[in-house]
Parts: sequence; C-alpha cells; structure tokens
Amino acid sequence: MQVIPNQAMGYDRAITVFSPDGRILQVEYAKKAIDSGSLIMGITCKDGVVLAADTHRFDPLIVKESLSKVEKVNDNIILTSAGYIGDARILLSKARVKAQNHKMTYGEELSGRGLARYISDICQNYTQYGGIRPFGVSFLIGDVTDGPKLFATEPAGIFFQFKSKAIGNGAMEANKFLEKSWKPNLTIEQGANLAKDVFKKVLGKEFEANRLQFMVTTSKGIKTMSHKK
Repeated sequence: MQVIPNQAMGYDRAITVFSPDGRILQVEYAKKAIDSGSLIMGITCKDGVVLAADTHRFDPLIVKESLSKVEKVNDNIILTSAGYIGDARILLSKARVKAQNHKMTYGEELSGRGLARYISDICQNYTQYGGIRPFGVSFLIGDVTDGPKLFATEPAGIFFQFKSKAIGNGAMEANKFLEKSWKPNLTIEQGANLAKDVFKKVLGKEFEANRLQFMVTTSKGIKTMSHKK
C-alpha cells in the first residue's frame, strides 16, 4: 500500500470521494486489511485445484474443529478467503444461494468464473454509495467446470484468473516461491506438497502442519485433504 501524502488526507472519509490523484482510499484500506489477514493459497494442477489456508488462532480455548477457512460452494467450486471473516461469511452465503439459483434455473452448475464475476459485482457496488464501506476480504475460487481454474477477487470489484496465487500476510514472499516452483503438470498431491512447502518457508519457526487446512476440487468431486500428507 502506498504512503498517503498529507494533501490526500481527508479524502479517505467517504467511499464516494476520489483523492486528487484519482484514488479511492477506503478501497486501499480494505486491501491493507486483507494483506494483514492469514495467508491463503490456491494452486491449479493437471487434475484439479488445491486451496490451502492458515487457520491459526491465538486463543488456546478455541475448538480447532470449529475453524474452517476453505469452504464448498457447490459440487465443483471451493473457495477460501483472506481478510475479515465476517465479510467472507456474508459473501459465502450469497455465493451458495447464487449457485443454487443458477442450477435450478439452467440445470447446470455455476462456473468459477461466473461466481467470481458475481462476487466482484457485489464488491464493486459497495464502492459507489455513501454510508457503506468496501468488503475487507479477497477470495480464491477453485473450479473444475471446464478444466482446473483459479480465480482471485479484490475489494475494488475486479477479478483475475491465476495458475497459482497467495493472498494475505506473507503473500509477496509466497508468490515469489510459487513463480519459481509451479508447473502445469502438477498432480493434486504435488500441488498440496508445494503449498505446504510455501507455508513452511513463509511461517518459518511458527509453522505447524495442524494449523493448515487443505481442500481440493477435481472431476471426481470435492474432498478435504489431511495436513499430514
């Protein structure tokens, strides 16, 4: 995130006001919240998509089984989020309703691209009106409707397709590692191992396998992978 010059201060008090250099500062603050969130990762493989997330919480009284950052949307789409969990929960609920309505209307599953566009439309709408704030969350969306695909959304209302992608705290280092290590012919197992290696590199001494959550989507269905594998 860029340093905000003194002359731009004051333009961050409303979502509908552009700064003199053409920026919407509230959207940039939302991105900063995402960059501070727990690291998430998506990797496309030749037979599916792997999503992985750091579910670490500092409260020792939390029941670990209640922590979930990678979720199923329909029979072919999974997603994970970085940023405000409350914002992610609301958009996940909307995503599942959208997927159900699409299947009932058209008799087929919603695609990952269609879901990324739908979520991005909602996020963009929340950058236009006073009295609201942008969603402080970004999603990685894994889909196998017509081949393994990975999409990432942003609070500004845009989305892109990636071969692999990391978002959250430590994402810059993680993405550099992915650029060097990702290959188009990875198997699901190799993709999961690559994600685990990236988490090891980024988290360092704080790395613990049991704080990671893995989920994969393939043409054979969606399943949760053991962090021990």
